[in-house]
Amino acid sequence: MECRQCASALERPGDYCLVCRTRNADTAVLDLDRDRATVTTLLDDDVIGERTVTTTPEDPDGESDVIELRNFASLIADEVHRKRPEEVYATGDRDVLREVRGQLHYEFYRVAADDPVPAVVERRGRPALEVVEESTADILGGSHTTLIGERAGKRAIETVAGHPHVKKIIPGPIDAGGSGSRTGVRAKATRADAKGNVRLLIRDGSSVQENRVVTTAGDRELGERVRADLNEALTEADLQD
Repeated sequence: MECRQCASALERPGDYCLVCRTRNADTAVLDLDRDRATVTTLLDDDVIGERTVTTTPEDPDGESDVIELRNFASLIADEVHRKRPEEVYATGDRDVLREVRGQLHYEFYRVAADDPVPAVVERRGRPALEVVEESTADILGGSHTTLIGERAGKRAIETVAGHPHVKKIIPGPIDAGGSGSRTGVRAKATRADAKGNVRLLIRDGSSVQENRVVTTAGDRELGERVRADLNEALTEADLQD
């Protein structure tokens, strides 16, 4: 493949051109299994390249597994970085996804689909959501400032506040009349309403706090996208079963 700007030869389809500094791909889609990952490169919704990276997982209880996972994620991240994409979509194994995300510095989105590339193309055709760049302190508001769950509850709020499409979190009162739980602090984003906003339920033992999360979605369909992202992020933070 040649660079679309200067026609210099590219080692792999979609690579960023180091001659004229031109991007030849705008999106990378990652389909991640624990032992195999496929990196698909898109330009204007057309697939222009696909590369598979494989590994052999080590003993999951050993230190060598941590090193092997990090190296596997590094190979995937290197393949993405060759493209310098505007955004990255990923699905699959959570451990691999978490490690890859930690090694990349691009707009990163999760996509829940068995066939992620068509899902990404369809999703990209929808209006882009406004990105919020406020601090957690600015996002957190409301008259009830007490948060349930101490450190873990604060981590749940920070996880949600860190989402680029969350504008405001309004903590609600704490209800101590629920059923007991031995699983510690758990958090879950509930179904989006007609305006695209969701509720964040944080449970700690028999207590529960319902927090209103205002998003930039604007309607239920887009709000469901944000809700799915929030629950994935809470799972990665070990705040969901």
